[in-house]
Amino acid sequence: MAVKIRLTRMGAKGKPFYRIVAADREYPRDGRFLEILGHYDPKKNPAEIAVKEDRVREWLSKGAKATVTVSSLLKTKGIEAAVK
Repeated sequence: MAVKIRLTRMGAKGKPFYRIVAADREYPRDGRFLEILGHYDPKKNPAEIAVKEDRVREWLSKGAKATVTVSSLLKTKGIEAAVK
C-alpha cells in the first residue's frame, strides 16, 4: 500500500478549507483516508495551518510521500517532507 499525505477539500461552495490526511494513493481525493493529520484554512488572513507533527513525522518515516502542496505547507511548519 502506497500512502500519500494530501489535502481533502471540505466546506461549502466558495468557503473551502482542507484536511491534511494520510490516504492510500488509490483512494479518491475526498474519499477514504487512513488518518487525519491536521487542517489548512486558506481563507483566513494569514492562512491557518495546524498539523499533528509527531503523526506526520511517523507517516513520513514509514515511507509516506507528501504531495507538492502539502510539502510546502509542512515546510512552513518546519517539517521536511519527501515529495512525490
